[in-house]
Amino acid sequence: MAPPLDSLLDVVAARIIAAADELTALDSAIGDADHGLNMKRGFEAVLAERAAILAKPLGEALKTVGMTLVMKVGGASGPLYGTLFMTLGKELPEDPAVADLARALHGAIDALKARGKADFDNKTMLDVLGPVATHLGGGGASFASVRALAAERAQATVPMKAIKGRASFLGDRSIGHMDPGARSSQIMIEAVCDVLEGRA
Repeated sequence: MAPPLDSLLDVVAARIIAAADELTALDSAIGDADHGLNMKRGFEAVLAERAAILAKPLGEALKTVGMTLVMKVGGASGPLYGTLFMTLGKELPEDPAVADLARALHGAIDALKARGKADFDNKTMLDVLGPVATHLGGGGASFASVRALAAERAQATVPMKAIKGRASFLGDRSIGHMDPGARSSQIMIEAVCDVLEGRA
C-alpha cells in the first residue's frame, strides 16, 4: 500500500513548523540561531505547493519537496534536507516496503555524507538517520522501536563534540548541547511513524 502522502506531508510540515522555537533555541547554543526559522520557512513553502506536490507520483513529489527546501531554507539545512528528500524521491518505488525505505535512506545518507563532507559521530543529522536506516534494514523494526531509537540517537549528540558545521568552530564548547539537525530529523521520523501507524 502506498503511503498516505497527503497526511505525511501535512504532519511532517506541521511538526517542524510547531518546533521552530525549540529548534532555534537549540541552534542558538551552538549555531546561527536560525535552524528553526529556516526550517519553518521551508515547510511553509512546501505547504504552499501542496496541491501541485500531491498531484505527482511519490518519487516526483519527494523531489519537489527537496527542491523547494533547497530554494527556501537558508544556511546549510536547505541543501542537506533538500538532498535527503530528493534522494529519497529518486530511490523509492511508488509503493515502497520497509526494505525499500531502508535502502533509500541509506542512499540518502551517502548523498548527505558527500554533500556535507560529514560522517557519523560528527554531531549532525546523520547521527539519527544512520542508526534508523540500519535498524529498518535489519528486520523486526516496529514504529515504537524506530521512535525510541531516533529519540535516543538525538539525545546522544548532546555529549558529542561537533566535528562538522558551524558548531565545530566552538570546539569543546559544543559539548552539552543537542544538535539541531539531529532533533529536526527525530521530529520528522516520529511524524512519519505516527502517520503510518495511524496516530496522527
